[in-house]
Amino acid sequence: MKRTLIIGASSNPERYAYKAAESLLKHGHEIELLGLRSDTVFNRTIHTEKIQFSDIDTVTLYVGPKNQPMYYDYVIAIKPKRVLFNPGTENPEFQDLLKKNDIAFEECCTLVLLSTNQY
Repeated sequence: MKRTLIIGASSNPERYAYKAAESLLKHGHEIELLGLRSDTVFNRTIHTEKIQFSDIDTVTLYVGPKNQPMYYDYVIAIKPKRVLFNPGTENPEFQDLLKKNDIAFEECCTLVLLSTNQY
């Protein structure tokens, strides 16, 4: 199972980040949550501080490109194996930084990967 950090986590069931958290848990993955508002979802805390999590396999982004620069150094510092750019989060500048730091990335939908057993 892949320990996943969701950046842009939300407690709103209408948001894709919420749906991704739910689906990741249903598929047996461990999740960490980082968002703008502190809250609890599925008995897990949505953190607002950039905690130095360890052993993160995947970071999945639900934050648009204009709001991503504040996460560049943070994501690189936690050294995930890969970063998933969900639809609408694609960002060549961030992808170049990830490449330079030997971190894999994909432009894909977390929900689709999970539903097709490709996660």
